[in-house]
Amino acid sequence: MNIINMKRVTALNRYYKITKFYGFLKKTAINGGLTIIVFLAAFVFLDYFFLDTHAILNALVTNYTPTFILSIFFVSETVLGLIPPEIFIAWSAKTANPWFFLSLLGLLSYLGGICAYGLGGLTFKIPSVRNYIENKIAIHIINLRKWGGFFVLIGALLPVPHSIVSFACGLIKYKFTHYAVWAAFRFLRFLIYGFAIFTML
Repeated sequence: MNIINMKRVTALNRYYKITKFYGFLKKTAINGGLTIIVFLAAFVFLDYFFLDTHAILNALVTNYTPTFILSIFFVSETVLGLIPPEIFIAWSAKTANPWFFLSLLGLLSYLGGICAYGLGGLTFKIPSVRNYIENKIAIHIINLRKWGGFFVLIGALLPVPHSIVSFACGLIKYKFTHYAVWAAFRFLRFLIYGFAIFTML
């Protein structure tokens, strides 16, 4: 049994080398780290020279209900990830229960991905729309077909648009149970980013 498993691991390793998965993973991981650094640096720079970002975040907490903020976030995470999640993580840091709201953000992001998966499945039923969108997100579909669950994992953890990867999964009928397991790593992303941003705030 161990010999069979070793052969499978060796074959997978060879496959990922041939398809340049490791290079893509390295590049994406570097971009992810740079994204965090750039966001935090920009936050500190703006806060020090131009804006009172703490006051802005406090105003969001004061003037808008958590339900409103969380609703905007859910829509964003369902439709193309229009607003960077880091903004909402920074908002959660200023609430009365930062870790509670961070957990809600993680949950809503995960559920938003599931909704995006469902939208992809519905789009699959409309040939003309499917063909148009497949051209628009062709690179994500190609990567998903090559690397499967690992690409979903990358979309969950790193700055590859999670909602677009989720949509692509639904569009090509990627098995939902596999998608749901790999996408759960989205919670880990929020934990890591939350820890970094909470430390700064």
